[in-house]
Amino acid sequence: MRPVVVFDLDGTLVDSLEEILASFRFVLTGAGLPVPDDARLRSWIGLPLAETFARLAPPEAVAELTAAYRRHYLARLGHRTRPYPGVPERLAELRAAGFGLAVATTKRSGPAKTLLERVGLLGFFDHVQGTDEGMPAKPDPEVVRRAVAGAGGAGVAMVGDTVHDVAAARAAGLAAYAVTWGAGRAEALAAAGADRVAPDLEALPDWLAAVAGRFIV
Repeated sequence: MRPVVVFDLDGTLVDSLEEILASFRFVLTGAGLPVPDDARLRSWIGLPLAETFARLAPPEAVAELTAAYRRHYLARLGHRTRPYPGVPERLAELRAAGFGLAVATTKRSGPAKTLLERVGLLGFFDHVQGTDEGMPAKPDPEVVRRAVAGAGGAGVAMVGDTVHDVAAARAAGLAAYAVTWGAGRAEALAAAGADRVAPDLEALPDWLAAVAGRFIV
């Protein structure tokens, strides 16, 4: 079976930080709630929306805030989001080397595919798996396992930018490559058990060539 590499989306493949923060600011301000500073909001990126809003609002307001965020964010999806430097080139290199590629994201599958299409990356992937209704979010490994299954191969590694990505990779039996250009910080990613922590994806192809042999016999 061909080896499959699973990627997180926001903060790993694409720089969507300002687009995400802008939606949080808009929704919280509109509801008359305090807006945390960017560093605090950034630390929660990758969690389910309802879990984030539960930290910021009364329980009875969480569902409406979540729905309002989705309306605002989806109306502007991809307008201020771009792939990180070198991402298209690395993905093309991995495909040429015979790797299957998949995405496992906290976004729902539909918006994730739309965003990837708008930034020109969708065609690189064999499967895009969102955390759809009823599916637990990372660090639970289910979304990662479904991404691997959808790509039709044997999972070897996950690439992400948060400790939740690293934990999900570990729980799914995959090696973990963590980038620091997203929400995560090097010390926390290493402490979470990442096999490789790097500032970008430059070293990913060579690292994967070594890692894949441990999984594919």
